[in-house]
Amino acid sequence: MAVKRKVQAEEQAAEPAVSAPLPVSSPPRIPAEDVSPDTLLRYYRDMLLIRRFEERAGQMYGMGLIGGFCHLYIGQEAVVVGMQAALQEGDTIVTSYRDHGHMLACGMDPKGVMAELTGRRGGYSQGKGGSMHMFSREKNF
Repeated sequence: MAVKRKVQAEEQAAEPAVSAPLPVSSPPRIPAEDVSPDTLLRYYRDMLLIRRFEERAGQMYGMGLIGGFCHLYIGQEAVVVGMQAALQEGDTIVTSYRDHGHMLACGMDPKGVMAELTGRRGGYSQGKGGSMHMFSREKNF
């Protein structure tokens, strides 16, 4: 019984006290009628490119052709395409894991991204960055 009370006391002490609600920001709204059918088609093609690329990368990883880790972007394609659409000229992209989708969405060559994943010199980090450490000064990535 004493152990249970001690655990409960520790749990209560660990809870942070919040004095005021945190402010929430909202992204600017873009009316749907302001997005042309051609732009929507481009977004769809970008999402499809990312999905197919990641499916292939997953296959290659399973075959042992991609060393280290390979964090895929499957299921999050719309996130990066939408984010990319909201960026302005000169914005810089900094990612963590799952950066292949970001690289493809900002217009980097899929062959260069795949070369990086497979450790070849033609990759964006000369094959040394692998799945998680890609870089492109030209794309502010």
